[in-house]
Formats: sequence, C-alpha cells, structure tokens
Amino acid sequence: MRISESCAKCLYDRQANKTDNKAYLAEIKELLNNRKENDTSPYMVYLFNQLHVKYFGKSADYKDIKKQYNDLVLGMEDQLRRKIREAEDPLAKAIVMARIGNYIDFGAMNHVDQNEFLELFRDTKMRDDDKEVYNSFLKECEKAKLFLLVCDNCGEIVLDKLMIEQLKLRFPQLSVKAMVRGGEVLNDATVEDAIYAGLDQVAILVSNGEAIAGTIYDMLPQNAKDAMDEAEVILAKGQGNYESMAGQGRHVFYEFLCKCDLFTRRFEVPRLTGMFVEERSWKEWKKE
Repeated sequence: MRISESCAKCLYDRQANKTDNKAYLAEIKELLNNRKENDTSPYMVYLFNQLHVKYFGKSADYKDIKKQYNDLVLGMEDQLRRKIREAEDPLAKAIVMARIGNYIDFGAMNHVDQNEFLELFRDTKMRDDDKEVYNSFLKECEKAKLFLLVCDNCGEIVLDKLMIEQLKLRFPQLSVKAMVRGGEVLNDATVEDAIYAGLDQVAILVSNGEAIAGTIYDMLPQNAKDAMDEAEVILAKGQGNYESMAGQGRHVFYEFLCKCDLFTRRFEVPRLTGMFVEERSWKEWKKE
C-alpha cells in the first residue's frame, strides 16, 4: 500500500510531536522525500526507529504496556471463551472478538483508552457486510491443510488464541502457524509475548526476523518466507500488515479496525469500523 502525501505528512507530524531536534527532523523529511514508490508506512517507521536510535538511543520501552494489555485480556479469557462457545457460530464470534483486539495499537492510535476498548465488546455480532468474506474464508479453510496467522499487537494475541481454538475445532485438519515480530517495536507481539499469552499452545510460532510493525516479504528470514509461501490460507491482522502485504499478489484475508484517516477514507467507514477483507491473488484475477 503506497504512501500518499497525506500519509507522509502524518508520519512526519508524529515525529515532530515527539521532538523539536532540527537535525533529526531534517533526516526524517529526507527519508520521506526520497521514499521509493513501493515503500510502505511500516517500512518508513522502521527507518525512523533506526534514526531515533542514532540520535536519542533506544526507542521507547513498551514492555510494561504490552504486559498490561496481555494481562487485561488474559483476565477476560475464560469469560470470552464461554461467550464464544455459547454463540450460534463460535468461529464467527471469535473472529469478531479478535478484530476488536486490533484496537490496542500504540502506533496508529493517538490515544489508547482501555474503557473504549472494553466498550467495543458490547457488540460482537458479525455484520452482514462481513459475511460474504467470511463464507469465502470458510470455503478456503475447508480445503486447506496449512494456515498462517500474521499477528499484530499484544492483548490482541490473546483473542487470536481464542479464534485459533475455534478454527481448529471447525477445521481439525489445519496446521496453524502464527507469525510475530522479530524485535521490539511499539506494542507489537514478539515470540516472548506470544508465549506469555499462550499463543504457542495453539499454533507454531514464527518470527518475522525484524523489529518492524508490518510484514515485508523480502525482509523475512527463510523459515518465515517458507511459512508464507506454503500457507494455503493467510489471515493478516492490523493496518500495518495490510499496508505492507496488500498488492503483493497473494491471496490474503485481512482483519483490522480502521483507526486513522487514511483507512477511514479508503474504506469509506467511520473510525473504529472493523473490516474483514479478502484480496485474491493475481493468478486468480487473471482466470476471470
């Protein structure tokens, strides 16, 4: 997903709100002005973080925040699992709840409000406009053996675990892998976080090899590339994964909340609207 001028301005403004260091901001502006056509926002933020270390040392530490939200959702786990099991369609319910977890985003959100997050659980019904994609998702899972979940944030990964539980109950033939970040970046989930949340109990964990809030195929280690190439169904969570994976020619299902102006305009929806999107591969489009 290419960076628009409005997105570039937002990326710059976020850095300017953190510091008034003129040399640092000049290099940020240079990076943005010289970005390549196919560069994505997650990749630019990856470069910004490297520059931040050069000028200021280590980036902000989100470990306490990550534990806070993992603990929050782990504390809700039994109650949410019971609601899922009691639902008419437990997998659909779990998918909607996993999408709600995408709210916990200290990158795209100007402010993460725990009360606003909890309020979103008041409505966990799958919308009618999600059902066409959901039915396609079910059909793909029925005939697949290898499933890849591309994860996003802490807290959210607990809800991903509940979703995978239902996925494996519905499709017991599926072998599930979950890809997480390869280093500390914002409140995104690493292998350590995923183990803490119990995600390793339902999926094989794979690291993307980098501290980047997205998934760029050329930057993946070989085992992560293999996981993506071999997967027959891919579900990618969050705006950063959508921005870095969309338009790369793969058949991918995406799930996220629209948390910034770029996404609300692109999908023509209000803030915090949940999206379930299917991107078919180039080969599939060519068949039509």
